[in-house]
Amino acid sequence: MSPETARYFRRLGTLTIFAVYFVILVGGIVRASGAGMGCPDWPTCFGQLIPPTSEAELPSNYHEIYAVGYANTDFNVIKTWTEYLNRLTGVTIGFLIFLTLWSSRAYLKTDKAVFYLSLACFLLVGFQGWLGSVVVKTHLHPLMITAHMLLALFIVALLIYAIARSQNDLLRQIDISALPAKFKAVLIIAMGFTLLQVGMGTQVREAVDLIATHHNYIDREYWRDSFPLIFYIHRSFSAVILFTNLWLVWKVYQSVDKNSLLFRLGAVLVGLIICAILAGMSLDRLGMPAVAQPIHLLLATLIFGVQFFIFICINYAAKEMTPVVSS
Repeated sequence: MSPETARYFRRLGTLTIFAVYFVILVGGIVRASGAGMGCPDWPTCFGQLIPPTSEAELPSNYHEIYAVGYANTDFNVIKTWTEYLNRLTGVTIGFLIFLTLWSSRAYLKTDKAVFYLSLACFLLVGFQGWLGSVVVKTHLHPLMITAHMLLALFIVALLIYAIARSQNDLLRQIDISALPAKFKAVLIIAMGFTLLQVGMGTQVREAVDLIATHHNYIDREYWRDSFPLIFYIHRSFSAVILFTNLWLVWKVYQSVDKNSLLFRLGAVLVGLIICAILAGMSLDRLGMPAVAQPIHLLLATLIFGVQFFIFICINYAAKEMTPVVSS
């Protein structure tokens, strides 16, 4: 395989990962703004491939035709186009993942796993599209929304692994000989903590959705008065997330060359965690600003992605060294 072919695959795969993260951000905006039913049907929007821009373009009885099963049946052009752009982003990811799969054919002769990982991502993106239709048909059922988001996270993890595997010869050169023996175990625990925190966060979001609906998505400064217990557990657990990952980053800082990929990943990880905590604090203390909700979600998913990439780097680097020395 030529270096240009490998480079093309990695660049395309990386672009697809960023696109998936972007759709997670857009999905968060849709949910935070209450635009999830801006298009009440699927795959069309109000029965059209391109949605209307005014209520005058809809039939007089559109409430009975489309707005069935949810409370607010009035057409809102901002919510409609927000949801429509969310769908267009999803379609774009479909094209990108197909191109990623197509370019991964080059690895069938050198590492078939890269191709099959890309194929799995392609199939899962198709399933994700179907799941999105279920979300609409079930009128934004909380469990369906959560499953939709977690599947996106799983797709990201598979893409990260496929790209990392395609350049494992470079990752094997990372020197981790000075890292403590328990580093990998703590990293796995940290990843578990992140997933647990995301899970609790989805429960908080489900509760916030009900509160937002009750307040008709206004009077955000009063939403906090109705927060459930899980919110306070979620908030307190952020300290555990912070200190666990600070330990990891500190060990990387002490043990790894400052110009290495692992060191840069550690710096990115601690930056993301601090930003995520600040975004969470703004939700708690600044009256639930709408812009902070999708950002908080995006940062949480990025944290897991970076942790997972570090985990892959450690695994490949460990194959090229003697057992790590404890410290």
